[in-house]
Amino acid sequence: MAEASDSAKPLVLFMPSGKRGHFPVGTPVLEAARQLGVYVESVCGGRATCGRCQVSVQEGNFAKHKIVSSNDHLSPIGPKEKRYAEVRDLPDGRRLSCSALIQGDLVIDVPQDTVINAQVVRKAADERVIARDPAVHMCYVEVEEPDMHKPLGDLDRLKAAIAADWKYDNLEVDFHLIPQVQSILRKGEWKVTAAIHRDQDSERPRLIALYPGLKNEAYGIACDIGSTTIAMHLSSLLSGRTVASAGASNPQIRFGEDLMSRVSYVMMNPDGREAMTNAVREALNGLIDKVCVDGGVSRQDILNAVFVGNPIMHHLFLGIDPTELGGAPFALAVSGAVHLKSAEIGLPMNVGTRIYMLPCIAGHVGADAAAATLAEGPHRQDEMMLLVDIGTNAEIVLGNRHRVVAASSPTGPAFEGAEISSGQRAAPGAIERVRIDPVTLEPRYRVIGIEPWSDEPGFDEEAAKVGVTGICGSAIIEVVAEMFLTGIISEDGVVDGSMAARSPRILQNGRTFSYLLRDGEPRITVTQNDIRAIQLAKAALYAGVKLLMDKQGIDHVDRIGLAGAFGTFIDPKYAMVLGLIPDCELDKVKAVGNAAGTGARMALLNRGHRREIEETVRKIEKIETALESKFQEHFVYAMALPNKVDAFPELSRVVTLPERKQISDDGGEGGGRRRRRSRE
Repeated sequence: MAEASDSAKPLVLFMPSGKRGHFPVGTPVLEAARQLGVYVESVCGGRATCGRCQVSVQEGNFAKHKIVSSNDHLSPIGPKEKRYAEVRDLPDGRRLSCSALIQGDLVIDVPQDTVINAQVVRKAADERVIARDPAVHMCYVEVEEPDMHKPLGDLDRLKAAIAADWKYDNLEVDFHLIPQVQSILRKGEWKVTAAIHRDQDSERPRLIALYPGLKNEAYGIACDIGSTTIAMHLSSLLSGRTVASAGASNPQIRFGEDLMSRVSYVMMNPDGREAMTNAVREALNGLIDKVCVDGGVSRQDILNAVFVGNPIMHHLFLGIDPTELGGAPFALAVSGAVHLKSAEIGLPMNVGTRIYMLPCIAGHVGADAAAATLAEGPHRQDEMMLLVDIGTNAEIVLGNRHRVVAASSPTGPAFEGAEISSGQRAAPGAIERVRIDPVTLEPRYRVIGIEPWSDEPGFDEEAAKVGVTGICGSAIIEVVAEMFLTGIISEDGVVDGSMAARSPRILQNGRTFSYLLRDGEPRITVTQNDIRAIQLAKAALYAGVKLLMDKQGIDHVDRIGLAGAFGTFIDPKYAMVLGLIPDCELDKVKAVGNAAGTGARMALLNRGHRREIEETVRKIEKIETALESKFQEHFVYAMALPNKVDAFPELSRVVTLPERKQISDDGGEGGGRRRRRSRE
């Protein structure tokens, strides 16, 4: 009997890694995870006794993958799981992947509380000094005691004292404080500290918190809600010091890896928006708890918060349906800055805590891009600066003090490993650096969590402990660039099959070829499809950049900033060899870290920065790539490495680019000699 084709087998996607594959009905979920290199811990060897292999099913219609995922697509709970649930605790909605069998299409969530080798979220605060002028000031006052001959109320005498000592006239008071004023004044023996919120000088100041005696503490949080990861910083509003930082994977990944998949999920599932809003708010509450514990701070002492995110993250965080952002004209529900109370969106801190969200630039260029612009300041300099935040949707800003333009480009999740055969997110066990010997074509690589390179003493011992599980974004860029530099692939991205005569690492896969990066368990290869996915992603980004350069009337940029967690860990030289970014002096290409988080901190600690970015966003010219006739032309040229028509003279000064050669899609004529056939 002929074996069923992949299309006849159920499709299983694992989140948050994004790995997927087709498996026969009856395959245990744990076995599917192992075959894909998804880390699911199992201490008991599949006996359903340890409970470490718990997973859950994300139910709904996932239009991008053309599947419906349902709990009914797993086998019913069997005796082993029932026994485990009786002896130990198995949370509602969880299954033991060693016992649950695949019966249909599935989106499987690997809960992060069961994962030891979790994604490495690398978004620490930078060390820059930010001038302080926060929206919340702590004001210590001594209030006159009651006097029968002066029948002024306690609250009114408090307001008079604040006006006299701190010049806050016409003070408004949060209603929740009015019943507490008398007891607080008496507890402090008529000496109290008032927390006054005033975002703009034109608005009336407002009393949002009141403490007996001297209160010499007040804190704020700055948070970047990324589509993949969330980064949060807890800062003192009095000193500006960052007290604690924390990061976590965005749990919305289980609903879709890229932004359009999440919009599609909302459109296809009636409760999709609410589910994603609740998921991100729960994650934020967990991060608030973490930074408070790490910093030794009470949630009640957090009085101000700033949040940024791309437009879809922005809308989902606020509880706004993002459907309008799923198609032209990509209408934002709100583009300006948003002011609200934390309690209004389910983030319990102090009752009076105020939240500020930076403005969005355009339908797909969000508050995170605005925050990165604030942090890096292209609008404050003479040089022409390109600022790129590379994510599932790249946000691009280009300009100087005279003019700033911005656009977005749909790169998709390939750079994060989601569309790569051995790809994964950055976690212990992921290959993050790659070098290929130009003569032997032998690779050497470095793995997250392992200090030595693969060809150095001690690597094998460390690898036995940590494991080598896949390849993450920074290494994906490097391996494709190295394959180009060593001649394994042509400028058009075709693997040269004739190279099999030089190295057994060139493997034949039907009509195409792949490169064996690591022979072991799991076996890690770079396939022709992987290279195509990277070409499509990098071409979309470069085409967006070129459109902005056209608008500015320039043929080169003076400076490039690579923002975000991904931008922090990619090597600028390899990004340029790949053609991900335009030619530029390499020492003028810098990783600027989590610039969005830095911009959020700037807005938290200084009201002037809020006004600065609000004014700047109003002046930024927004370019919609989908409407630009030259986008497709730029995209086609950008499919080549580094580019079909654009010269890279600065790159050529430090890297010897290979001679151009043409290879047919099947790997070239005569490329089959001494080919080693892949076992994949």
